[in-house]
Amino acid sequence: MPSLTSLQASWHSFAADIFRLCLWLVLLTTIFVPLERLFALHPAKILRRDVWKDVGYYFLNSLLPAALMATPLALIATLAHRLVPTDWHASVQNMPLWIRIIAGLIVADIGSYWGHRLSHTMPWLWRFHAVHHSATHLDFLVNTRTHPIDLVVVRMFGLVPLTLLGLGSGGAQGALLPVVVTLVGTFAGFFLHANVRWRFGPLEWLVATPAFHHWHHSKLDPINRNYAATLPWIDRLFGTYHLPAAQWPAQYGIEQAMPDTLDGREDAGSARRQRRGAGVPG
Repeated sequence: MPSLTSLQASWHSFAADIFRLCLWLVLLTTIFVPLERLFALHPAKILRRDVWKDVGYYFLNSLLPAALMATPLALIATLAHRLVPTDWHASVQNMPLWIRIIAGLIVADIGSYWGHRLSHTMPWLWRFHAVHHSATHLDFLVNTRTHPIDLVVVRMFGLVPLTLLGLGSGGAQGALLPVVVTLVGTFAGFFLHANVRWRFGPLEWLVATPAFHHWHHSKLDPINRNYAATLPWIDRLFGTYHLPAAQWPAQYGIEQAMPDTLDGREDAGSARRQRRGAGVPG
């Protein structure tokens, strides 16, 4: 029966995805757990509170957002192909791959910066983004504690400009670029949340580091800073940069406890009031 064959194929594909994610989780754990034990900023147990919740988010957010974004991105790519002049697409596709990758990373990071910043300023977006800020302790796995809707919104802000500008379409190189951007952002996210006390001197002006992103999670003033995923100079450009030379946040999280469900209602709405002046440094 075709339907049974299709069901079996879908199940095999799903099982393969789960197996692949398990391997990646083992690899990430093998890399980050020893680093977080040897260079811990805040000593903590390996099996800390909420660790299994974060593992659940890891699997959920590795599967669901990509499925939710596939159709919208395909429609946007079709629209961009029809509306953007052919000469523009041709000139973009003739660029060397390394230039397209650098341009793509910059465009995507500026886009995701604004998606991230709006997630702090718009109440209906904050109620989903607050899930991520509920963490009171940061380590590599907290990177996965994100509501799927929040993840889709921020990624779309990064990938849509990429597609509209022709950087994410046209041939094998164009198809590769969104994958590269997503992978760079994902792996950077694990590193930025890591519980390590490292500082990187002048390099912190160029690329995001754990210290840079830890300040984004500060529970106390200054809050609503450091929105960029990989390029901190974007925050400098838009006035939201904060990175003291020898300080780390005293506390992480938000005042209001988060609900256990994924709808982000009530408690997250109240929590937003704790991000006073959201999006505007004060």
